Amino acid sequence: MNITTWNVNGIRAATNKGIFNWVKDYNADVVCLQEIKAKEEQINTDIIKDCGYHYEINSAERPGYSGVASLYKHIPDAIVTGLGIDKFDNEGRVIRFKYPDFTLFNIYFPNGGRDLSRVPYKLNFYKELLKLCQYLISDGEEIILTGDFNTAHKEIDLKNPKSNEKNTGFLPEEREWIDRYLENGFYDAFRELYPDKEVYSWWSYKFNARKNNVGWRIDYFLVTKKIMEKIKDVIHHTNVVGSDHCPVSLIMD
Repeated sequence: MNITTWNVNGIRAATNKGIFNWVKDYNADVVCLQEIKAKEEQINTDIIKDCGYHYEINSAERPGYSGVASLYKHIPDAIVTGLGIDKFDNEGRVIRFKYPDFTLFNIYFPNGGRDLSRVPYKLNFYKELLKLCQYLISDGEEIILTGDFNTAHKEIDLKNPKSNEKNTGFLPEEREWIDRYLENGFYDAFRELYPDKEVYSWWSYKFNARKNNVGWRIDYFLVTKKIMEKIKDVIHHTNVVGSDHCPVSLIMD
């Protein structure tokens, strides 16, 4: 099975840049898109259908902001949008699919903001999501969390760690929440397979960052143990353009 995650930074603009040509050719089983910045009626859903997918969209109430969409070939047993908490759900950040062997979360984690004013909101989101995961795990579920985590976990996960220590995305209190997930039954699938590999999934549009590979790894797959045992590879498609993020794919039995 192939699950691909991609922050498209505006699905309408990304569609015009041809991202669905790649989506159709790559033909993943599930494609989790974040930061779609559109309502369903503003999205060319025919192009999604033409790629061979069903879809679920969870848009933010605020126009042109946030939002996630999940494209899928195999019908889930259940689909749930949101966390059940209004202050998060009105920003359209979560879609959950229940399959027989696992539960898949497509998540667009909050950004802490340049002035750090949204960091408390972001950390509370991490907290509430983990509480839900702990409940599901206690009920015997295996979980895959994927999407834009908006946090680089370790120094190896961004090009310039020292100069970003006081910036959102690499604050100690943000990174600590990744630790908490790993302490509560999750594995960073890519890092388990490639403990020393430097690869990024996001690059600023400024300063030729992508051309010079000055990036951050902030798009993750965190998975529970039985899922980790089935994983064959995690691939960063760094040559695929159309967004300031690249697609990342999880390959498993």
